[in-house]
Amino acid sequence: MEYTIQKMARLAGISTRTLRYYDEIGLLKPARVNSAGYRIYGSKEVNLLQQVLFYRELDFNLEEIKHIIYSPQFDHEAALNDHHQKLLERREQLNQLIRNVEQTILQVKGEKSMTDQEKFEGFKKEIIEKNERAYGAEVRDKYGEDEVEAANQKFQEMTKKEYDEATLLEQQLLQRLKEVLATNDPTSDQGQHLAEMHKKWLSYYWGHYSKQAHAGLANMYVQDERFKSYYDQHGEGAAQFLRDAIVHYTR
Repeated sequence: MEYTIQKMARLAGISTRTLRYYDEIGLLKPARVNSAGYRIYGSKEVNLLQQVLFYRELDFNLEEIKHIIYSPQFDHEAALNDHHQKLLERREQLNQLIRNVEQTILQVKGEKSMTDQEKFEGFKKEIIEKNERAYGAEVRDKYGEDEVEAANQKFQEMTKKEYDEATLLEQQLLQRLKEVLATNDPTSDQGQHLAEMHKKWLSYYWGHYSKQAHAGLANMYVQDERFKSYYDQHGEGAAQFLRDAIVHYTR
């Protein structure tokens, strides 16, 4: 069966503007353009669009999706099985959040009590899963299953007080990075204090600290565009500066 761009958009529940953009960036091109100049999509494009929307739902960006679905190693059936597993995991997250809300309602009504740990259990699971979707493959490849599972377990057991402390320290670290960046010297006392702050922040999340792992993470800050853009929004070259400060600190 073939679809015009309007029919394809209605089928998928997206806009024709989105389909035109996907065509423009080479993510999803029509099977052909007819004599009247209209884009025509076939079953192959329907299947590809389904994959695109699955990956979008799992928070992959468009460039990552394009790389995945056009890879010579892409396996349609394996991808569907992977989507199914991840969606089951997301459903369990939502069920956890629903249970959390229900328990909180009972607490507000005076029908039960909740510890601070219980109040934030669902949210922490959601954060872990979000990080897994964004960085899980790279981090597990670099540090191994045991290290990642230990870090996730530590985060899951974190108290609200510890989480608030870690969040505040991260904000202070980013502010300090903006200030120290102007010195252009990551080996200075200021740069090394920044690296020390980063180590302290990591201690809230890592099961144990090692200089080698710290330096490895710092290198990811400049090698992975997602990390790089996160830090560089606080100043041009911020990711590189932080990386150099940490590498010097861990020698």
